[in-house]
Amino acid sequence: MATASKRKPPSKGERSSAPPLKPPAPPSAPFLRFYHSEALRKRTLSVLNTLEQAPDASKHRDALANIVVELANSGLDYYFMGPLKLAKPGFVVEQSAKLGMMGVRQVMAPVIRQIIGRMNGPQLLSVCGSIRQFMV
Repeated sequence: MATASKRKPPSKGERSSAPPLKPPAPPSAPFLRFYHSEALRKRTLSVLNTLEQAPDASKHRDALANIVVELANSGLDYYFMGPLKLAKPGFVVEQSAKLGMMGVRQVMAPVIRQIIGRMNGPQLLSVCGSIRQFMV
């Protein structure tokens, strides 16, 4: 049973000025990865490079949000729809899954865009760093 932290949560100003935290990932830690198209990789790297080199990273929020949505969609296809199709569950099950995934995407995309749309420069750079770690 974990005990509650007695530390006071940082204020908004402290959060934005704090360096981005990187989750510990020992080289032997288990991981999952998915493969995506070369075109998506090129677009992702282009957005990351542009944002990381920009004097004002916040001007590229929309581009980053779009890439995050695209990567999430690609991951859903890779981890869920791909294996489902390989299992050949039947037309009705497959169509139900497609419909469900459409619903997930319709909810997920605006949430991602809204969250990234409110981030400041250091937070956006932190997201870029995380994406780069996933791409290794």
